[in-house]
Amino acid sequence: QVHLTESGGGSVQDGGSLRLSCAASAGYYCMAWFRQVAGNEREGVASTDRSGRVTYADSVKGRFTISKDDAKNTLDLEMNSLKPEDTGIYYCALRLTTECGPLRAGFFSSWGQGTQVTVSS
Repeated sequence: QVHLTESGGGSVQDGGSLRLSCAASAGYYCMAWFRQVAGNEREGVASTDRSGRVTYADSVKGRFTISKDDAKNTLDLEMNSLKPEDTGIYYCALRLTTECGPLRAGFFSSWGQGTQVTVSS
């Protein structure tokens, strides 16, 4: 079992920025960020695989940037131009494969505890 620990998050105004970080006990796999609003399914935000290939949800393209440091086993998510609809609990996730494939929660086996992001209008 790979352990994931998120940090960052918080409350910002519409148009603001936040940076999330995730520390993993192991690396060299597919890692991703998901978010969830109460009552909704967990939604994929962005992923990056062993080769550095990245995927973004259409709703965050051009605003969010995912980055991974395999030497440090860390995963970051830089979020700019935040909107109220970006509000939710953000989770770091890991899939024990070198490629990510579809950004669906069911494919990921390890999860962090989540960190709250709130964007107010």
